[in-house]
Amino acid sequence: MDDSDPIDNRLFVLILQHPREKKEALATAALTLAMLRRAALAVGLSWANLGQALGRPADPRRWAVLYLGSARPRAFGRERDLVALDRHGEPEVDQRAALRDLEGAVLLDGSWGEAKALWWRNPWLLKLRRLVLDPQQPSHYNRVRREPRREALSTIEAAALLLSRIDGRPEIEVAMNAALDRLIAETRPRARALGSNIL
Repeated sequence: MDDSDPIDNRLFVLILQHPREKKEALATAALTLAMLRRAALAVGLSWANLGQALGRPADPRRWAVLYLGSARPRAFGRERDLVALDRHGEPEVDQRAALRDLEGAVLLDGSWGEAKALWWRNPWLLKLRRLVLDPQQPSHYNRVRREPRREALSTIEAAALLLSRIDGRPEIEVAMNAALDRLIAETRPRARALGSNIL
């Protein structure tokens, strides 16, 4: 995969970004967008529906959202790092079928509290399929910004894991995590010089 070319992802990624997150030194939404051919960013607190957030008509039945609720993937007793849930928060019986015809996925970008605010302010997200991540490796982001839960990932890591599993291309995860490592390496010295609270 050539670093200069955007990744030709099949699954469209829509990032809903809390307005405060744009000010974070290590916000990863812009880098995620730059790396993907099929992605869009909507900054705000609420939208009337998926189509308004996306800027074009979309069928919510063919879209998923990375779910932030109380679901704990390890509790399902599965050795999967991506789990599709039904409306009751239980794993879909046929995981392949639940993921097969997805057109796109929504990621919420912000601190844990900001992402929860986006979830509650946009009830149309309940119409989308729900996905939860259970990464096998800890977040690269933990070196610079503490995450509240073990399965919490930065936006770029979440997109990388999601796309690599759904598109069946592990090289996507490798490339996007390498880009995050470069961002961390570049940002950390600048943040220390400016007295930022980055670890």
